[in-house]
Order: sequence, then C-alpha cells, then structure tokens
Amino acid sequence: MNNMREVDVVVVGAGQAGLAGAHHLRRTGFRPDRDFVVLDHSPGPGGAWQFRWPSLTYGKVHGMHSLPGMELTDADPARPSSQVVTEYFATYERTFDLRVRRPVDVRAVREADEGRLLVETSDGNWVTRALINATGTWDRPFWPRYPGQETFRGRQLHTAQYPGPEAFAGQRVVVVGGGASGTQHLLEIAPLAASTTWVTRRPPVFLEGPFDEEAGRAAVALVEERVRQGLPPRSVVSVTGLPLTDAIRQGLREGVLDRQPVFDRITPDGVAWDDGRRVAADVILWATGFRPAVDHLAPLRLREPGGGIRVEGTRAVADPRVHLVGYGPSASTIGANRAGRAAVRDIRRLLAGEPVPVAA
Repeated sequence: MNNMREVDVVVVGAGQAGLAGAHHLRRTGFRPDRDFVVLDHSPGPGGAWQFRWPSLTYGKVHGMHSLPGMELTDADPARPSSQVVTEYFATYERTFDLRVRRPVDVRAVREADEGRLLVETSDGNWVTRALINATGTWDRPFWPRYPGQETFRGRQLHTAQYPGPEAFAGQRVVVVGGGASGTQHLLEIAPLAASTTWVTRRPPVFLEGPFDEEAGRAAVALVEERVRQGLPPRSVVSVTGLPLTDAIRQGLREGVLDRQPVFDRITPDGVAWDDGRRVAADVILWATGFRPAVDHLAPLRLREPGGGIRVEGTRAVADPRVHLVGYGPSASTIGANRAGRAAVRDIRRLLAGEPVPVAA
C-alpha cells in the first residue's frame, strides 16, 4: 500500500490513557516515530477535555489525576477545565517528546501478514506488532430512543454538545440522565431556565461520606468483572453513586434535583407518561453518557456475545496484541495511568516472545 510504515507499537488516542501509555513506552526504551507512534484524531492536545463546555471549571472536576512523571500543580480552579487540561497535555507532550501525530483518523485495524496488525488511517497505513487503543468514549454519545422522539418540535442535544447554561435562558428544559453530567447541567441551568425537569431510568444514589481508596477499589472491581465477562463496561459512577457535595445538597433542598421517573414517550411539545402526566418542554438535554469508541477494531472480531470486548487487565482476550486502556475499569484518570503502565509491561513480554497469560 502507499505510504506504508512499520513500528512495534501504535497508540491510538492521545487523551489521558494514550499519553500514559506513550510515556511508559518512552520510559522503557521505545523511541517515538521509530519504535512507536501516537495517532490522535483531535485538532490539538487535550483529549476529550478540549471539547468540554466553558462553565465546567477546573474546580468542578472530580479527581483529575496527574499524568505519570509530571504533576499538574497550581491550576486556577476558576479557569475552564478545557483550557487547564489542554495546556497541561500540550506541555506534557513536549516535555516527553511524544510526537503525537494529528489530526489522524484511524479507520480500521485489520490482520496483516507475519502476525502483525494493519492500521488504516486518514494519513496512510501502519503495520505494527502491538496496539494500545486509547480512544475513550467522547466520540460515541449515547442517544436513547423513545416513541415520538422524531415529532418533538423543540431542540434536542446531548452532553457532548452542551454549550453552557446561558443557551437555556427562559426555556423549559427536560434533563435526562442520573450521572454527574446530568446533575451539573441541572444546577447550572435552573437559575436561568423558565423550568427544569429531571428524569432518570433509576432513582439516583447519592454517596454519603468520603469516597476513600477502599471504596474506589471496590467500585473498580465491579466494573472490571463486567469486562472480564465480555459485557459492555459501565461507568465507575454507576456503581459508586453521586458524591453528595454542597452543591448537590443545595439542589436537593431547593427542589432542582427532584427526580422523576423517565417518561414513556415524547410529544411534539414535551414529554408524557402513561399515567397521564405531561411536561411541556422547549429543550430535551440527553445527559445519557457515552459508549466506547471501538468501531475501528471491528475487523478483528473482538466482541463477545455479551456485546463487549473481554479484557484481562488491559489485554483483549481474543487478541493479545491489542490492549485497551481507558476502557471499563481504567476509564478514570488514575485508572488510565495504571493501565498505560500495565499495557506496556505486557507488550514488552509479547515482543520479547514470552508467553502471554491465558485467561481462566
């Protein structure tokens, strides 16, 4: 093929997980552009953080963990997180000379000759012996489907398109979703909107007390068990609950976080339940989460009957050349760092011809 290049490792994605993986490759002797390459489809550094809404300031971010080898210190909590993290990631890439190539879209990963993988991209193709997939979820917002959705005359948008609270001034807004984004949107929008209605599929669970290291390990273990079984990963917050912050407590007191069960259908002018209740709306905001962006791996047939990719640690059980970091239990910022290190350790064994542990 035209413009074919060969490396030992291709890293796909330059968010937290991808940069952590690239750092550990560099630290253990792999050289950028010769032994490994990092491909990122975003226009600039920052991963998904660069696309966050301006009102999500750094002080509102829960548990942003520094990348390995360089702390993020003295960040102004009042600045937008998109600016803080983008600048930090850009500095990190320069400091460790990671030479991220962007914007490059990875279109497919296929079987190549001699036991290698073919990575097809918008900027030519790569042949590699191993792949670190760190594509996250931001590019796959999840839009649920409800009867009558296409008839709604108002505006529908997803968290991925959220412009900030000012865009909802004077409007009647229905927010769908019980995660951190849904509650943040509600608390921001309510002072400006004509009305807000919060609906979720399940009653929200608010986390009382500190979320300590033991609780974190237990939550991650629950998510990890799903990916071991080949089931689609759930977010860590889905098993931990929502931290009961001062802002959340105030929202509960003021009735902003008065949760309703999800509606049964959407009407041209709002939403409706089978018991006869109706709520008029100008906007439906879907804070319904994201799914892993792994469609480019489809030619490798990694998916299990349960719908997910079965993973042991970071390694795809169906193909030991492929490591998924920032997937399932490693989707948190600290989890992504650890996953990057673990993936590189296993890849070094693979490239050295050492046996790969077989999953039970």
